[in-house]
Amino acid sequence: MYASTVRGLLVRGMLAGLIAGLFAFAVAYVVGEPPVRGSIAVEEAQAAKDAASAPSAHAGHGGDAASGAAEEEEELVSRPVQSTAGLATGVLVYGVALGGIASLAFSFALGRVGGFSPRATAALTAAGAFATVYLVPFLKYPATPPAVGNPDTIGQRTTLFFLMILLSVLLGVGAIILGRRLAPRLGNWNATLAAGGGFVVAAALAFVFLPDNSDAVQPGFPAALLWEFRVASLAVQLVLWTVFAIVFGVLAQRLLAARTEGAEATAPAQQEAPALG
Repeated sequence: MYASTVRGLLVRGMLAGLIAGLFAFAVAYVVGEPPVRGSIAVEEAQAAKDAASAPSAHAGHGGDAASGAAEEEEELVSRPVQSTAGLATGVLVYGVALGGIASLAFSFALGRVGGFSPRATAALTAAGAFATVYLVPFLKYPATPPAVGNPDTIGQRTTLFFLMILLSVLLGVGAIILGRRLAPRLGNWNATLAAGGGFVVAAALAFVFLPDNSDAVQPGFPAALLWEFRVASLAVQLVLWTVFAIVFGVLAQRLLAARTEGAEATAPAQQEAPALG
């Protein structure tokens, strides 16, 4: 029964992630695409400026240079496809994957972090996932538009970002364990405050000791455009996890209520079976 319940929650979590991904895609397309187009325009303008200021010694090879630049700039996938089908595919796959992982975390957390209902547990799971997987790493290493950073350090910056995600998740798990151990002595509310405070302090220490991405944005990039892109990135994630919490909470509540009713209905029959024999 337990395995079938977890399997049912996993399927519903992936479905909720798909639905949440649709909403997140709408936000990403409406709110996120304009700053992406703006950043690409800035990059193209800078490239044109650099080309115009190139040494005149290459003027005799202008035709070859132009054709080579055109070949180098040729996109395998056009921008219209990237901003529609490509964006939708990436966001939906991301939503389904995270929905499945979050449903497994929900299965573990249900009944272990307090006497919360399935809907409340789904909301807490989504909030914890949003905070640890995205918000805390985002505060240390915020998102940047495409092609505005130093390409020579992209590997290092990616490694640091995923390291921050790993640390954040581990700190979140540690805070949950600490809260459960403190609850018998301090009570649920005080234990939650203590565990949350410990998480904040540990995350702050990680912020201090991990290196900064000082070259994540090229000098001279418009600050307003950068701010718009980061707010849009945060909005996409917030919508994704909010919709997931609502949809998955309803689906999980219905599944678990049906399983509970079925178990209660079969229990009397099992108790009467020996008497009938």
